[in-house]
Amino acid sequence: MQALFHKILYFQQYINNRTDRTIITHFILLGFSDHPNLQVLLFWSFLTIYVLTVAGNIIIVVLVVADLHLHTPMYFFLGNLSCLEICYTSTMVPRLLFSLLTGDRAVSVHGCIMQYFFCATLGCTECFLLAVMSYDRYLAICRPLRYTYLMNGRICFCLLVICWIASLSNISTITSLLFKLSFCGPNEIEHFFCDLSPMLKLSCSDIHLVELVNFIFASIDIVPPFLLTLISYMIIIINILQMRTKASRQKAFSTCSSHLIVVILFYGSLTCVYLLPETETMKELHRIFSLFYTVFTPMLNPLIYSLRNREVKAAVYRTAAKIASVALKLPLQ
Repeated sequence: MQALFHKILYFQQYINNRTDRTIITHFILLGFSDHPNLQVLLFWSFLTIYVLTVAGNIIIVVLVVADLHLHTPMYFFLGNLSCLEICYTSTMVPRLLFSLLTGDRAVSVHGCIMQYFFCATLGCTECFLLAVMSYDRYLAICRPLRYTYLMNGRICFCLLVICWIASLSNISTITSLLFKLSFCGPNEIEHFFCDLSPMLKLSCSDIHLVELVNFIFASIDIVPPFLLTLISYMIIIINILQMRTKASRQKAFSTCSSHLIVVILFYGSLTCVYLLPETETMKELHRIFSLFYTVFTPMLNPLIYSLRNREVKAAVYRTAAKIASVALKLPLQ
């Protein structure tokens, strides 16, 4: 009887606590508020990075569209990756800049969920797109005679559509479940953008279904693209090592080295964020690694592709010559 009495008392206290809670309508993104003396420096640093990111990726898109030599599957996907990077970094950096400048870190619950929707959708699309780009490099190096047939314009477009549809459908399902949750406080998110895990910690609803659906879709959106990318590059490296001449090996490796660096940066930082334990001592590292795949990688991508790719360099010179010719009203030689 005493045990039953304690259970009834505990249940009554639980009900009282639930009814006493106030449903919150805003989250506070703490971001980098624990470094008050660095707010101005952080603002100008992130603003510079954002401007460079947008400018660099726009240049890549313009080159891919304007230069006929870049009208190939590889650069079709690269142009789309640059568009994606512009959108991806624009979903979080402007809000971060606003909070650093004004000190206003409040964001509505629905606004936070929508930011998660766009960030997650674009992130998943990038995983699929990087896998498609690695498969493209596999066909170009290991199946060169069938490359034109297996990677024509229609197939490229279909692969791109599949990347977007898969990401949108999966993340839309998770987002619809998030809108059904109640958040009762505390309302502080120890991050600079609205990620899923920090939001779920603040919910007073049953989150088991959301966690299950997220686990299933994460297994679909991240693991298969990563394995496809890994397997493609393993086969590529084996084929390159089996080539007879040093010149042919260098030429083959130069066509995929830029993409390989981007893949390592993206998946390396992503792995550090979501696989390392969330301890108190690791919180700062989590934020730093999050910056890598959300802020630094989109900025570095155009730089990597332009510095390590002769065709992109040549396209820059040709496009610059065209612009100079039009500006000076001189005919091209």
